[in-house]
Parts: sequence; C-alpha cells; structure tokens
Amino acid sequence: MALTKAEMVERLFDEVGLNKREAKEFVDTFFDLLRDALEQGRQIKLSGFGNFELRCKNQRPGRNPKTGEEIPISARTVVTFRSGQKLKERVDAYVGSRQ
Repeated sequence: MALTKAEMVERLFDEVGLNKREAKEFVDTFFDLLRDALEQGRQIKLSGFGNFELRCKNQRPGRNPKTGEEIPISARTVVTFRSGQKLKERVDAYVGSRQ
C-alpha cells in the first residue's frame, strides 16, 4: 500500500499533535520546497534518507513495440533518487524480517 499525502497529514495530526490544517500546510510546504529546489536545478540532500537530483538524458533510439519501427526518444531531464545508507539498512532489515 502506498503512503499518500493524506496519510502523512493524518500521522502528523496523530503523532506530533498538529491540527489538521497545520499538518496539511506542513506537508504541502515540504513538497513545495522540494519542487522549487529541483526547478532551480539544485540537489536535495536529506541526511539519513537520500538524495534527489536532476539528470540529463541524451536523445537515444527507441522502437515501436508493435511495428519494430525505430523512433527517436528525445533528450530530457529526469529526477533521480539515491537512497542513503541508513534508509537502505532499515529497508533491508524490514525485508529480511519478512522472509
């Protein structure tokens, strides 16, 4: 199950004690800050969690899967995320306990 913004708001309400309006503003502001930083071409480093950054991808050849016709895939900029060591360790520990 995916974690949604609404669930984040609810958890801030339950666990931190913010009222729902404050919790929603907090979550919205957090994502606005991330979005603004990426729009400015800045890297985002969240200690203990991971890094977000922009990566430029060059144009490359692709294929239409139905016809096999070669078509160009245009150059573009994508957002990448690299998880930090602490996050990797916690996920590995969780996944290991489920197997």
